[in-house]
Amino acid sequence: MDSPDTSFLRTLCSLRWLATAGQAGAILVATWLLGLDLPLLPLWSGVCMLALFNLYVQLRVHDSDPAPVTAFGHILVDVTVLTWMVGWSGGIANPFGSLFLILIALAALALPLRWTHAVAAACVAGYAVSAVFGLPLHGGYFDSMSLHLWGAAANFLLSSVVVLVFSTRLAAALRERENQLALLRERFVRNEGIVALATHAASVAHELNTPLATMTLLADDIAEQYAGDPAMQEDMDTLRGLLVQCRERVLALAAPAEGARSRARVSVGNVLEQWRLVRPTVHLRRNADAPLQLELDPGVGHLLQVLLNNAADAGEQNGHEQVDLDIRIRDGQLYGEVRDYGPGFNANHAALPGTLFNSGKTDGMGVGLALSHATIERLHGELWMRPAEGRGARVGFRLPLANLEANP
Repeated sequence: MDSPDTSFLRTLCSLRWLATAGQAGAILVATWLLGLDLPLLPLWSGVCMLALFNLYVQLRVHDSDPAPVTAFGHILVDVTVLTWMVGWSGGIANPFGSLFLILIALAALALPLRWTHAVAAACVAGYAVSAVFGLPLHGGYFDSMSLHLWGAAANFLLSSVVVLVFSTRLAAALRERENQLALLRERFVRNEGIVALATHAASVAHELNTPLATMTLLADDIAEQYAGDPAMQEDMDTLRGLLVQCRERVLALAAPAEGARSRARVSVGNVLEQWRLVRPTVHLRRNADAPLQLELDPGVGHLLQVLLNNAADAGEQNGHEQVDLDIRIRDGQLYGEVRDYGPGFNANHAALPGTLFNSGKTDGMGVGLALSHATIERLHGELWMRPAEGRGARVGFRLPLANLEANP
């Protein structure tokens, strides 16, 4: 999104083209229709100078320094040209001298206070110079009072157009800026909660390390006692696998926070194997060409597990313990979509939660999808929710592979 100062420069360019056309039209009307004896060379020189400057600005607006001093410099050129034009076409008797007020209004709406004061001082100085050194009008088919009244009417119409165009553009820019600020505030609150959650998780991980080690030893002892029972051995193998997984997660939480680069990457196949270990009763059906060897950022692996768990919970509520996963690479993007067989969702409340501790499940903590949102935003991806055919819902994501490779 362009900065407010860059947007202001764009608006100035548009209004400057309007001013150039208006000045050229005023010269033609004054000389051909009204018969005024105007110094054409200085006036057309002013029009050409303003047009050339605006062409240069429009070509360089992307490279301009988006600072108030740049906008002040542009307005200063407008003040200088307007002073030149008013001075050569009647001076204080020219009704278009009130256009200096338009420049002050533009500065007041878009520039800081001290730069607005500088623009106001420049406009006052320009009006004074044009009034003191301006050339009086000569000739014409109408008396001076009629010319002044018709000029005031034309000036009013022109000022109305300028104010309308600028105010509508500025109002739209301000609304967009407010929306961006509201989104940033929401992200800040969520990220602040994530940081607090991570700090608390690291301390809890140290506390859980010892109980997990004890549980592992007890599981080994129980497995030795029931060495001759195949059913018990199978259950104990599952239990030990879950304990190993918990131990690895705890060690990852307790590791020093050295940034994302210090975390080991996981493959799609490993993520699915870990999920099957946690949810052995749920049938997972995936596409045959899934990139199982693709290494993922740990946050993306967590996102995939969150979506699978949510889909499994929704299916179990509806008595259908099945989850469909479609994950593939297409056009340099990683696409993943999880389909559940739950009761579906209300289209009026289909927004994915982006804040912590806001869960749609009665026994949920509201952390999983909020963390997933943070991962998606960090990797410049997209997350969506759609109704599935028949019943259930489809929740998917899109992530650029280039961003995944840039976040080892």
